[in-house]
Amino acid sequence: MTGSMAQDHTREIATLSVRLVAKVSGPVARVTISAPERGNCIDLATWKAFPPLFSALDGEPDIRVVILRGAGSHAFSTGADIAEFETERGTAAGSRAYEAANVAAFDAVAGIGKPVIAMIQGFCFGAGVGLAAACDLRVAAEDSLFAVPAARLGVGYPPTALKTLVSLMGPEPVKLLFYAADRFDAARALSVGLVGQVVPKAELEAIVSDLAHRIAAGAPLTITAAKRAIDAAAGVSQAFSAAKLQALADACFQSDDYAEGRKAFKDKRKPLFKGR
Repeated sequence: MTGSMAQDHTREIATLSVRLVAKVSGPVARVTISAPERGNCIDLATWKAFPPLFSALDGEPDIRVVILRGAGSHAFSTGADIAEFETERGTAAGSRAYEAANVAAFDAVAGIGKPVIAMIQGFCFGAGVGLAAACDLRVAAEDSLFAVPAARLGVGYPPTALKTLVSLMGPEPVKLLFYAADRFDAARALSVGLVGQVVPKAELEAIVSDLAHRIAAGAPLTITAAKRAIDAAAGVSQAFSAAKLQALADACFQSDDYAEGRKAFKDKRKPLFKGR
């Protein structure tokens, strides 16, 4: 994947879908689901574009944090593109292949070593909820609305995505989302743990940007080690053994960043971490 440097020092990273836009400015990558006229619904091509994009973002050491959002101000994502239900999901085999693409996208978002922040406003429905749940942190505007109408469509929801939701909320709120297709407003989503923060809509972008830059100022190796250990403790990732998790933590103490952190503390200045 290639990108071109713009005059404002923001560069765009090419993706495999016109509905997925990625731009990098300094240590922050902003990934936008871009189909605002259709509620930022996600078609099969876009689901398939998530893994290579997030792999590319993970491979760039200067990127420290990723923000995932929907274009415009009315929706994070209304989920899978219903227009493809009769085509890509018209048979059991097609539905299974589509679900595999869903899961691969969720895994790509959850699996990178950098923190991912979901910036949510407006509708967050269906697979959009699973995508937000795959992020490390979820900051929602006061107008956010969450729903999973799978039972009204007769579709199956990926079990691994359900596991992630249960790890966030516990089983009963997830059952309400699925059994009754209940809609959770932002306050309810906060109370059950689906989101971690609810903010005024007018302040959402500034608050998320500030959070991203505060994270980006931290030691990348420490943050990655913590992310892997926290996900393992929450039961949503089995990718790393206990020995590997300990090795990630141990590597922090052998890094140049650890020496920099100690020196900066002694010098009473902000540390400049390089991720090595």
